[in-house]
Amino acid sequence: MRDALLNQKQHIGKVIGKQSSAEVKKNRLRVKASIDSARWLALQGVAFRGHDETPHSKNRGNFIELIEIFSSYNQEVKSTVLGNAPKNAKYTSPDIQKQILHVLAKKVRNKIFEEIGDSKFSIIVDEACDESQHEQMAIILRFVDTQGLIQERFFDVVHVRDTTSMTLHTSICLTLASHKFVIQNLRGQGYDGASNMRGEWNGLKALFLKDHPQAYYVHCMAHRLQLALVSASKDVTAVHEFFIDLAFIVNAVNASSKRHDQLEVVEASRIAQLIAGEEIATGTGANQMSTLQRAGDTRWSSHLNSISSVIRLYESSYKVLEDIKKDGYTAKNKGDARVALRKMSSFEFIFTLLLLNDIFGTTDTLCRALQHKSQDIVNAMSLVEVTKMVLKEMRDEGWDSFLAKVIKFCNDYGITIPDFSVAHFEGRPCRQVDTITNEHHYHFDIFNAAIDVQIEELRSRFEEKVVELLKLSSSLDPTNGYKAFDIDAICSLARKYYPLDFSEKEIDRLAFQLKIFHGTARTHPALENLSSVAELCHGLAESGKAKDFDLVDRLIRLVLTLPVSTASGERAFSAMKLVKTKLRNKMSDDFLADGLIIYIERDIVDTFSLDDILSDFIDLKERRVRLR
Repeated sequence: MRDALLNQKQHIGKVIGKQSSAEVKKNRLRVKASIDSARWLALQGVAFRGHDETPHSKNRGNFIELIEIFSSYNQEVKSTVLGNAPKNAKYTSPDIQKQILHVLAKKVRNKIFEEIGDSKFSIIVDEACDESQHEQMAIILRFVDTQGLIQERFFDVVHVRDTTSMTLHTSICLTLASHKFVIQNLRGQGYDGASNMRGEWNGLKALFLKDHPQAYYVHCMAHRLQLALVSASKDVTAVHEFFIDLAFIVNAVNASSKRHDQLEVVEASRIAQLIAGEEIATGTGANQMSTLQRAGDTRWSSHLNSISSVIRLYESSYKVLEDIKKDGYTAKNKGDARVALRKMSSFEFIFTLLLLNDIFGTTDTLCRALQHKSQDIVNAMSLVEVTKMVLKEMRDEGWDSFLAKVIKFCNDYGITIPDFSVAHFEGRPCRQVDTITNEHHYHFDIFNAAIDVQIEELRSRFEEKVVELLKLSSSLDPTNGYKAFDIDAICSLARKYYPLDFSEKEIDRLAFQLKIFHGTARTHPALENLSSVAELCHGLAESGKAKDFDLVDRLIRLVLTLPVSTASGERAFSAMKLVKTKLRNKMSDDFLADGLIIYIERDIVDTFSLDDILSDFIDLKERRVRLR
């Protein structure tokens, strides 16, 4: 009776319901503030945590400070977060931050899986050691989307206990399988050249080809070929020693800001004298000041830039070192300058300096061209072949002209030129090396050997089978009114390299379809006047002609899946470079994979609404509660 007399609005059930509903609303608001903070920090690629996150700290870290900023602009948020939140429901702990990142990263991976669907794809893989000396492997997936556009999506960072081929193969397969990818759809492999040529990546390539023979390996153009070529050149003893000497000289000249300024003063004085004597021209952008550049292990073209800077600033650098040798503050400074001068005055150093400048200058043209976003399969092999041809001509016919250039440089700077007809000695005169002459040493042991390793490196990256594959693919080139179009070559491409994707009946039908396609493409507004196979694929999808020429479209997509067309390769390399940078910084393993995928695939993350992320976060929390 007494319950019936109570005001229904004050019933205990409704009161509790109201309180519960209000608390849920506050909790959701707190979580949203944390989600927005975590997403923004991840997209900017900055640290979450602070050294001191206590309430009295002047800087509580980016995550907490960002929530403070949110609360300063919204009274409703301010009344529910941080100090105004219950102790057990602040939603700002490191564990909560990791859960939010995990939800975002999982949504990105699911989106990538949806984008790929049943399409064929390639893998681009690189590995690096993190700050705690753990090996981490980055995986990028390359595919052609429904719009006919090449996509390269950063998918995961996986810890591996070592870099043996079996370990890498197992880790990649497990990662793909855990996200429900069909490994039988793998149609290409691309790896870092330097690691690949040491054997462990060769083994990985072989393991995939054994089970999936159509997963062709093509050197990934997204990786900087120049780095691998530099690494190969160091197999020549004289070149390896040269780079050690080069680093020492650059450090000796650039050891302090004072020396840097001194180099600029000396170089400015030299340029002024040349201008006064009308030995060099003047004008906008000419004769700009520069300094010696250090060669980096991960910076593309840095070795060429370092070598070129030494040649350009040779006289000024020599003068600076002479001044340090004479007036240095410490014995160490004077000693370093003396050693650097001795190295710079060595004929072998000058010989190798000019040789590598010519070699890397030649290969640099190829490397830069392969990174151009409009570059395509058609021109890639042509550029490789031309570069090998130029290097071979240099080896076979360029000795005399190169030696004349070295001798002129030495005469200009007063460097002693050895007698090429006498026996060559290593170090002391008593250490005669196999009674070879100086001419033989410089011509064959350095000149020929340094060029040979470059040619062999280029040859090993583009195996005969892959070269044929890419050459047949060039028959699909739409440039110049489909001038290279060859129906027999295209059918041979499908029959020989993609037997799992085309039956014999489909190949017969492909030949007839190609005839109709060729006639249509040359006059269709969306298919004529194209400059690459990638544009052709997009044109087919955009115009709806992909349905009419389904077999042609299928073959084009398979060709574009190979990691050689660089329409988006620059993005893949940028992702790899970022991964290595983060791995080598003090970055928590818990944030590594999820944080990187959010940062790199920001275009996908931007499509997620706050309510969608909140819903997935709540689902994650509920699953964890049930598991307990």
